[in-house]
Amino acid sequence: MLTRARRAWDRPLTAYYLILGGSLLLTGLGLVMVFSASQIEALQSGLSSTHFFQKQLVAAVLGAVLLLVAARMPITLHRALAYPLLAVSVCLLCLVQVPGIGRAVNGNQNWIHLGGPFQLQPSEFAKLALVLWGADLLARKADKRSLSQWKHMLVPLVPVGFLLLSLIMLGGDMGTAIIITAILFGLLWLLGAPTRLFAGVLGTAVILGVLLIRSSPNRMSRLGCLGATDPGPNDQCWQAVHGIYALASGGWLGSGLGASVEKWGQLPEPHTDFIFAVTGEELGLVGTLSVLALFAALGYAGIRVAGRTEDLFVRYAAGGVTTWITVQAAINIGAVLGLLPIAGVPLPLFSYGGSALLPTMFAVGLLIAFARSEPAARAALDMRQPAFGRMRAGVRRKTMRRRADRRPSGER
Repeated sequence: MLTRARRAWDRPLTAYYLILGGSLLLTGLGLVMVFSASQIEALQSGLSSTHFFQKQLVAAVLGAVLLLVAARMPITLHRALAYPLLAVSVCLLCLVQVPGIGRAVNGNQNWIHLGGPFQLQPSEFAKLALVLWGADLLARKADKRSLSQWKHMLVPLVPVGFLLLSLIMLGGDMGTAIIITAILFGLLWLLGAPTRLFAGVLGTAVILGVLLIRSSPNRMSRLGCLGATDPGPNDQCWQAVHGIYALASGGWLGSGLGASVEKWGQLPEPHTDFIFAVTGEELGLVGTLSVLALFAALGYAGIRVAGRTEDLFVRYAAGGVTTWITVQAAINIGAVLGLLPIAGVPLPLFSYGGSALLPTMFAVGLLIAFARSEPAARAALDMRQPAFGRMRAGVRRKTMRRRADRRPSGER
């Protein structure tokens, strides 16, 4: 039994099915939980109870199209998109600071108003831009054998990364800045940067992070809510404590879909940053462990794709996407569990928000394309296509035969 399971796990298409199945299950379950968690929030805002769900459904459909496009695009076209996407992301991040165009939400100036109820968060697309551009840059440098010098490892990767960080931090979005930093360090790690160089860049980032946290009373208060069991003075730990209350009241199997109590005005952001808490309350420990298992499967598949390929661009890009999704999921879930400060980042593929969902699904499409490009996976898919073609031809012949049998004898 164990040997059979190991053989099944080592099949060429395992990573392909894990990425495709895990991402679709997370997105589907996320739609269900957005529908459940957002109804009260929508009604209290004077909107239809399905308002947030309808917008998320539209974003999921568009995201599915992007996923399919990314999965079918050749790798050379992905590399060609790297520089234009980075340039557009930098321009949009600059527009966020323009009065009349940029918009502040929850104290962070990181949105662009598009008209009506639609708005865009450019920092979400900056994550995808950094992954593609960084992977293409490092792959080109590796082909020229110039990565043996530390300056070629850092320049221009680190300066461009800090440019994105500076533009994001101008809007006060510390959570997204942490994700960008994680992607940057993930690329350096995959590159095999020397420990001394890696530690130096990491130490600089930690010092800057401490200074940014100490300079903001709001960030300091979030840090003080770690492990809190009481809202504290002025209810500064209200969100963190009620997230724990939601998880604690779920038990093993939860109170039932739609039966959350905390979403009735007690828990802030129940359909975005704290949707995992509502999931725990309604679906219980079984539901939350299922979500964790899906993210673990997605992370394992991404690491497997990065480890098995010979294409350096694929290795760096797959590692960057995997770092992005897994670190962001860990930060969101850690904040809900009270283990990390509340960073204000959504749960990938799960939380409400089209600006976060669209680039993430495109990134998942990248992983699918990379998993399909493995020689063994490509050979397995090629073997299945003729079989599928023969099956389709057989169905077509049977259909034509039935139509011929139904015609009157004079028409034959």
